Amino acid sequence: MLSRIIAWCAHNPFLVFTGAILLVVAGVWCVQRVPLDALPDISDVQVIIHTEWAGEPPSVIEDQVSYPIVTALLSAPRVKSVRAQTMFGDSYVFVVFQDGTDLYWARSRVTEYLQQIAGRLPADVHPATSRHRPGRHRRGLGL
Repeated sequence: MLSRIIAWCAHNPFLVFTGAILLVVAGVWCVQRVPLDALPDISDVQVIIHTEWAGEPPSVIEDQVSYPIVTALLSAPRVKSVRAQTMFGDSYVFVVFQDGTDLYWARSRVTEYLQQIAGRLPADVHPATSRHRPGRHRRGLGL
């Protein structure tokens, strides 16, 4: 069987050469269109809640903004951890979800929980969720 294939290739060099060229061209075409990710996205599914309250010290923001948001989101489904960082005039709450959680599902759960606690927050405070997808753009706060 193998000797017949070699004999056929020896008698038809033009077809063998043309087939080899077509395979190389098809391979180059495929390599250019294969979506490769040099650095795979291994980041957690995370939703960041930024709350601005101008002129207030961190201790007041921590007690009246960060703490109610953190305690409410701890009971959200598929939440792995909730961390908060409070500074002068700003509060950041980082909600990390379990692996495999859909980002848009996670954002909608966070939005639901924020709507539930809106009455417990000061009147002039309006929390906002992040507008980026972790791992696709610059990580962090999107600054």
